[in-house]
Amino acid sequence: MKKLNVAYWIITAIFAAFMIFSAIPDLMVSEDAVKVISTGLGYPHYIIVFLGVAKLLGAITILVPGFKSLKEWAYAGLFFDLFGATYSIISTGGLNVQVTFMILPLLFLFLSYFLWKKRLQAGKA
Repeated sequence: MKKLNVAYWIITAIFAAFMIFSAIPDLMVSEDAVKVISTGLGYPHYIIVFLGVAKLLGAITILVPGFKSLKEWAYAGLFFDLFGATYSIISTGGLNVQVTFMILPLLFLFLSYFLWKKRLQAGKA
C-alpha cells in the first residue's frame, strides 16, 4: 500500500507540475502562448486565458485529497486539453517532434488516474 501511495503522489505531482507550468504562459498571455495557440493552431486569442485557468484549476483539483466527483471531471478535462492539443498539432503540422512530446504528459495523466483508482479501491483516497 505504501508503494502505491508513493507512486501515486510522485506521478501526480509531476503531472500536475507539468500542467501548472504550461498554464502560466496562458494565464499571462505570453508571446509564446499567442504564437502557439492563436497563430500556430488558429484558435481565437480569447481562448488562451480560458485554457490557462482550466489547466490550473484541474491540476489543483487532482492534488487536493477528496472531492471524488470533481477529481473525475478534472482528469477528464485535462485529458481533453491534452488530447485536443495533440490532435490540433497533428491537424495543422502533421506528425512532428511536438506530437511525440505530448505522449509523455498523456502517459502521466493515465498513470495518475490509474493509481488514483487503485487507491480508491484500497480505501486510501
